[in-house]
Amino acid sequence: MGARKRLMAEKIKEENKTKAFAKLNKCPIPPRKMRLVADLIRGQEVAKSLILLKHNPKDASKYLETLLLSAVANWQAKNDGKEPENLFVKEITVGPGPSLKRIKPAPQGRAHRIRKRSNHVTILVDTI
Repeated sequence: MGARKRLMAEKIKEENKTKAFAKLNKCPIPPRKMRLVADLIRGQEVAKSLILLKHNPKDASKYLETLLLSAVANWQAKNDGKEPENLFVKEITVGPGPSLKRIKPAPQGRAHRIRKRSNHVTILVDTI
């Protein structure tokens, strides 16, 4: 690894030591459906976000609720167990994950491909 690359990697590691985030990889929901729910809580306070996710009928809200609670627990661990007061969702990103390729029978001996998509989600929480 080159010197510049190593220095940049060390700088990113130092920045991540102060950030409280949580990651969910290979979530079996398409990214498009997950983004619909993620857009609801982006920039909101954590307490309000948890209420929104609790009462949202979409399946993606269960995964995001668990992930948000994990990010809050990570924030508490990095801040010596203090109770979060003005905590909010600073950043939430949803990216594509690996797709499962499946075959569905079609008429006249043909086959159609089905892609079962998954996603990766990252939540970053911070105080105001």
